[in-house]
Order: sequence, then C-alpha cells, then structure tokens
Amino acid sequence: MHLGLVIYGNLDMITGGFLYDRLVTAYLQRQGDEVEIISLPWHPYGLNFCHNLWPSLKRRLSQGNFDAVIQDELVHPSLFWLNQKLKSHLNFPIISLVHLLRSTEERPAWQNRFYRWVERRYLQSVDGFIFISNHTRQLVQTLAGAGKPFTIAYPAGDRLGTMTPEEITARVNLSGPRHILFLGAIIPRKGVDVLLQALAPLKNENWQLTIAGSLTSDRAYARKIFHLISKMGLTQKVRLTGVLLGKDLIRCLRQSHILAVPSYMEGLALVYLEGMHYGLVPLASSGGAAGEVITSGQDGFLIPPKDVPALTNSLSELLRDNQKLMTMSLAARTRIVRHPTWEQTAVSIRNFLTSLTTGAD
Repeated sequence: MHLGLVIYGNLDMITGGFLYDRLVTAYLQRQGDEVEIISLPWHPYGLNFCHNLWPSLKRRLSQGNFDAVIQDELVHPSLFWLNQKLKSHLNFPIISLVHLLRSTEERPAWQNRFYRWVERRYLQSVDGFIFISNHTRQLVQTLAGAGKPFTIAYPAGDRLGTMTPEEITARVNLSGPRHILFLGAIIPRKGVDVLLQALAPLKNENWQLTIAGSLTSDRAYARKIFHLISKMGLTQKVRLTGVLLGKDLIRCLRQSHILAVPSYMEGLALVYLEGMHYGLVPLASSGGAAGEVITSGQDGFLIPPKDVPALTNSLSELLRDNQKLMTMSLAARTRIVRHPTWEQTAVSIRNFLTSLTTGAD
C-alpha cells in the first residue's frame, strides 16, 4: 500500500500519541508499505485554519496516488474545510486516527462550543476511523454520528519490556519508601497538582514521588507545581526529573510501586499500560478510557476527576497495606499481559486499511 500520514511536526515528538503513530508507521514500513509523512507546521490553533487554503497541501493530497490517507485527528483545524473540498476529487479513503478530542478538555464552555463545531465538521469530512479506545469511539460518534467504518486499535504497553511476578514480589518486599511515579507532560490536564494535594495529608508516611515529564510544555503550570511542592512542605519527598527515556525510564519503572497519573481526561494513556507491565498499581481518572484496562480496586484505582480525598484514600491504602500493594501489583501485571501487543495493534490497523483499499498488497 501507498499511504499518506498527515501530522503536525514530526514523528519524533515525545508524546503518547506521536509514539503510537510512530510505532504503527514502523510496522507498516516493515510490511513493505510506503508511508509518506505529510508534515504540517504546528501553529497556534486559529492559525492552523490557513492550511485549508494552501495550494501545495491540496495538490499533495489530491495528486499523491495514495491507497489511503491517515490523518491524526490532532490536525483537524488544518483540514476540516479542505477535506470537504477534496472529497469529490479523491479515489482513496481518508481515515482519521483519533486519540483524544480537543473539545473534551476542560476550558470555558464557549471555547469548547467552538472546538466542537470545528471537530464535528472535520469528523464528518472523513471516510473512516481508527480509534484508540471504545471510549474515544463513543465520543466521536456522539459528536459526529455513526455509520462510517472503524476499527478500535488499543495502544500497547510492551514496548519497554516487563517484570516477572517474582521480581515484582521481591520489590514489594524490600524495606524502604514506597516509590510513587507520575509519568507524563506537566500540564493541567494531567493533574499533577491534584496528586500533590492528595499526598500532602500523607507526608508522614514513608514514600517518595518522582515526577517525570516535560517541564516546558506549560511553563506557567510547571511554576505552579514547584510552588505547591514548596508550600506543602514536600521538597524532600518529591523529585522532578524532566523527560525520561530509554534505560532511565526503564530503571524508574523497575524501582517504582505506584503509578499515579490522575488526568481528568485521557483517550487511553499508554503510560498506564507500560506501568502495569512492571507491576505498578495505576491510579487513573475515571474520566476517560482507563476503565477499559483497569478494574478499580482489583488491579488499580479509578478516581473521579479532581477528587482529592478519593485519591488520598487510594494512596493511603497502598502505602499502609503491604499485602494489598502486593496483590494489586501482581494483578496489574496479570491483566496487562492479556492486552494486545504493539504488533497485534498494528496488524489490526493494517487489516482495516487493506479492507478499505483497492489494489492493496
């Protein structure tokens, strides 16, 4: 197949969504498919509308001789009008890969009304969908209607390897502090401030928190986090590392016990899946798709968005009850090994694309 992939920036960007796109692209290329990256500059939201008027983008899409074009839904402001104009001229399907709808994030209602209008126009302009979770599918179909072909291709957690049950048991039995890990960009949606507020009443318990993620995605929010740590007297218990990759990230996963990422909205953050492979007990928000992987109280906890007392109670259970931590750590690892691998996810996407195209290999 000759496929186009429309994204902002480049595939090397460090987010879960770009990692998903990158791993799927690599699989397709290994199968002999040609994947042509169509990279658009990433401007502030309103300026991205200008891409709809770019003659060069119109020519590239309409004259590219593709079997299909995949568009990361993130680029919706750049294509919501252009897709409609091209529709009658294309002989291949446009497929939207949807991680998370912008209009589901928390912001003033008038802004989300505008974002919903743009996203609805965009979603209605494509021919099919790749969803990363059933939750995402429901959001899209509620906004833009059902009836178009789709596949649900979950992100996987096997990229960084795994720990054995014996290794997880030995880690829990070690004396010393319980290591809590936050892994993700330091932005409001991820709920780092909620996590700090939840830990403040437990400051006398034996724990250490590592916050691993970009400190430059939202500098104002990062400054707020530094202020909260100091104000709450948690300076000696919290470590900020910046972004961790490769061996450093694996080392951190191997040393940690609890993965606390209380985002108030996620499509399905692969950080939960990767953490569970290492027996970390995930504490996630119930305001997204995490419930499709986590059974609350069994292999993790689902916390209502921004519910500080509920998050404190869940953390307290794990910090004070060694047997509960052990049981849930092993249950998390058992659950995730039944989850699709990256290979299986990519196979399902390729099969879906093949079913929609003509003349595919």
